[in-house]
Amino acid sequence: MGVGKVLNDVKPYLAMILLQVGFAGMYIVAVASLKRGMSHFVLVVYRNLVATAVMAPFALWFERSIRPKMTLTIFIKIMGLALLEPVLDQNLYYMGANLTSAGFASALVNVLPSVTFVMALILRMEKVRLRSVHSQAKIVGTVLTVAGAVLMILYHGPVVPFPWSKAQHHGGAAGQAAAGSGFLTGTICVIVACVAWSGFFVLQSNTLRSYPAELSLTALICLMGSLMSGAVALVAERRNTQAWVIGFDTRLFTAVYAGIVCSGVAYYVQGLVSRQRGPVFVTAFNPLCMIVTSVMGSIILKEEITLGSVIGAVIIVFGLYALIWGKSKDQENQVADVSASGGSKGGELPVTLGQLPNGNGKHELGNTRGHVFDVETPATNGHY
Repeated sequence: MGVGKVLNDVKPYLAMILLQVGFAGMYIVAVASLKRGMSHFVLVVYRNLVATAVMAPFALWFERSIRPKMTLTIFIKIMGLALLEPVLDQNLYYMGANLTSAGFASALVNVLPSVTFVMALILRMEKVRLRSVHSQAKIVGTVLTVAGAVLMILYHGPVVPFPWSKAQHHGGAAGQAAAGSGFLTGTICVIVACVAWSGFFVLQSNTLRSYPAELSLTALICLMGSLMSGAVALVAERRNTQAWVIGFDTRLFTAVYAGIVCSGVAYYVQGLVSRQRGPVFVTAFNPLCMIVTSVMGSIILKEEITLGSVIGAVIIVFGLYALIWGKSKDQENQVADVSASGGSKGGELPVTLGQLPNGNGKHELGNTRGHVFDVETPATNGHY
């Protein structure tokens, strides 16, 4: 009985660790495919086609009796969601990761909650009380994540040596100097991708109020994203028809891996863990993906990790946890207020991961990169 209880307590931790390793693998295989010549435009198309094939059966079965009627307004919102997420966000992120590195991109994307917090604040979806410790934590967390990102961009410093990568550090400074313009372009791409992803969360929250069928909405976003990104890819690769040809190699593996592991499996596992331990527990494991990606990138892709990236990533992680702590306390206070008043209360935009169907009738909603989000939720990792 005691052993069974211990194993049951360990399962959520093990599940989240393995899931973060799975996300890190997505970063690595995607960048490996891109560096070997795969078009990121084509990768986005195939990725979303696989995600659609994975999500559509669940949407058709589980929401067959609750799916609202499609209207022109809802359709336009879905088009906007598809434009922000699969088309802009994924293409820009893949481009940025290819021009910088998998480790750098996975670290920089941790600024997403802060970007979303600022956007929600501007749109008055988030409330800040300057005298509240929780609001102060959110503000400090936002400032720290931005400061960490700026440090990563402006300061590289010496390469951090690893036992397995000593042979690859020669000429690192010269390589960085030569790739300076590409690095800056890649960094801008990742940041703009985060802004697009944040806009996706805001519009997603609004859309679900009039179309509360989360799985169906996810499948429709993936489908429309496939069509829209396909149109973009046809124009971008009009002179390179070979870009569409993939065999039984890393390119096919990347598309299938992203659709199955980072969409199907991730949705299910995060939903189970979120129901047992809460969304903040799930969010707390996000920086592990960054660490695993950096280590795997230095081993598999021979990427160099600079001191500036390490220091900036640490600052971002501290800011991330400050923001998460402030949001978690806000949610606790909202629950207490609702319980005390016996009614519902309009909520702020929570910085947490979403969940599968629960007692409140909510379902998971994920983007096509492998993260699950609550109805009004930005998360921090799981990119792509």
